[in-house]
Parts: sequence; C-alpha cells; structure tokens
Amino acid sequence: MNGRQSGRPTLEQVAARAGVGRGTVSRVINGSPRVSERARTAVARAVAELGYVPNQAARALAGSRTDAIALVIPETEARLFAEPYFLDIIRGVSAELAASDKQLLLTLVRSEQERQRFEQYLAAQRVDGVLLASVHGDDPLPDRIGELGLPVVMNGRRTEAEPVPYVDSDNIGAGRAAVAHLVGRGRSRIATVTGPLDMYVARARLGGYRAGLAEAGLAPDEGLVAAGDFTEEGGRRATRLLLDRRPDLDAVFAASDVMAAGARAVLRETGRRVPEDVALVGVDDSPVARLMDPPLTSVRQPIEEMGRTMARMLVRGIAEERTEPARRVLPTELVVRGSS
Repeated sequence: MNGRQSGRPTLEQVAARAGVGRGTVSRVINGSPRVSERARTAVARAVAELGYVPNQAARALAGSRTDAIALVIPETEARLFAEPYFLDIIRGVSAELAASDKQLLLTLVRSEQERQRFEQYLAAQRVDGVLLASVHGDDPLPDRIGELGLPVVMNGRRTEAEPVPYVDSDNIGAGRAAVAHLVGRGRSRIATVTGPLDMYVARARLGGYRAGLAEAGLAPDEGLVAAGDFTEEGGRRATRLLLDRRPDLDAVFAASDVMAAGARAVLRETGRRVPEDVALVGVDDSPVARLMDPPLTSVRQPIEEMGRTMARMLVRGIAEERTEPARRVLPTELVVRGSS
C-alpha cells in the first residue's frame, strides 16, 4: 500500500478523515458560518491531505434554493386523516409558508424502506429544510437530516434533552391541570389512558398526571394507569383494562381527545354515566371534544400555532437568521365542558 487514493476522493472520505459528519463537510465547503472553528480546521486539513476537489456542479446546486420544505409525518394515511391534530399542524405550517413563497411537500414515512428512500431524496438536495411531526423516541431521522446539512425543526421532542430544534406544548402542565380540575370536582380515584410511552409527549403527560396526584395528596396507583396509542380503539382497550382492574374508578384522564372518545364509548357500554359516575378529560381541544355527548372537557394546546412557529423557525434557519430560539414550549389551557 502506498497510501494513494484509488480514484477521486469523496465527501464521505473527507468526513471520515476529519472525524465529522458529511453535512459538516458540506457546510464548510459551501462557506456556511454554522460550523465551529475546530471543525472547519479539521475539514480543511482532511481536504488538503486527501487532495479533495469539490464538484463545482454539486456546489452550485447546494448553494441554490429549491424553495421547497418537506413536512414528514411517520404515520399511516388512516391515522393522518382520522387525527385532527395532524390536520391542524398541516394547516398552521401551510399558512405560514404561504407568506414566504415556500412549497410544502407532505411525506408519510411508514417503514424503514420509506425512511431510507426519503433520506436519499434529501441527499439529492431537493428541499431546503424539513419539518418533522409525531417523532418516536428511537427515530434516527432527525439526526440523519442534520448530518446531511439540512435545517430541521420537530413538532415535539424525543427526550427532555432534545438536541434538535423543536416546538412543543406544555404537556406536563396539561396532565397537572387535568388532575387538579378532577380533584377540585371531588374525584379521588383518577385513572389515566396514556399515549405510546416511546414518545416523549406521552411520558410528559403521564408525568404531569403523577405530579397532579402528588400535589393533591393522592397516593399513586399503577392499577389506574393503562397505555393507549392515541387512537380511539386504543382508548377503548385501555379503558376496558382500567375498569377490570378498578371498577370503582371515578375519573379518567385520557392523553388525547380521540382516546377519550374511545373511553366514553366503553363507559357507556358498561352502564356508567359521564360525568355523574365517571368524569372524563382529554387533551387537544379538537372538534372531537366539542361533538361528544356530553361535550368533553379538554386541555387545549395551540396546535395550529405550533405549526406556524415550526415553519417560521425553519424558514429563518434556512436563511441562517437567529431571531428565533431553537426550542419553544407553548402554553396549554384547560377548557371545561360537560364531561367533568
């Protein structure tokens, strides 16, 4: 081995030699200020050692704008159109982008194969940035997008210490407000139907529920906790389980309005009156809440405003403006109706 490169050095080889991601190399080569001096020096050294010559056509493409933004929702079509939450996010994003002349590309990623195909699409420089909704804790896509050098903003977060820019609502506060309201109505055997616990939003609402119980002096009871999946059928299954365990429960906090609708159906099937026998509270304050019988008490989160804020942060990130913070948590508000 004589140490010479066989063929033209690639961007990936430069990244490996410099000990940085491919996206960092791309930003250095294209003169982006969003790179540390240490990384810039490492890339420059690797370029010199390998004799890397940037492809001018690729550089021209990378320096241009597509005026397109991808909104990625890792869910099925059935969930997308059944869940008012996603429609409100899309409405907020599209309204904000309309003012910036950006084209919105809606993408559903439902499998590992589709995720890999989408990553290839991004690597071809076909969008200027990415918005992500409904991200689960083990999803590698946010980090992969960053490695490709594309600005990204998430709706929600994967962990408390999320490194990727995001817009979220006060989900812990939502759980606490729901429990405080139910305790104020004289309820003491308060159950909860959680979302999928691989999602931070579900864990945060569960944490708020537990904090609310502690603040009211109520002992925690894991028999009053059942996992759902943010679907109506998931709300049904979880409520049946709760009633089997604790038939004397007197309130249910469901982590979404859609799951609350499933809980309401099971309560009715089992002869329990709402709110006389069992009070019920949801989250989202969606049309589902207003159309239920009785109308559902729900913790309102500003879903459309979250969509607008995400889009605004991304557009400014693409322009490399720093007027928006990288993380935003918007307040929630309890809306009291007849179910509690």
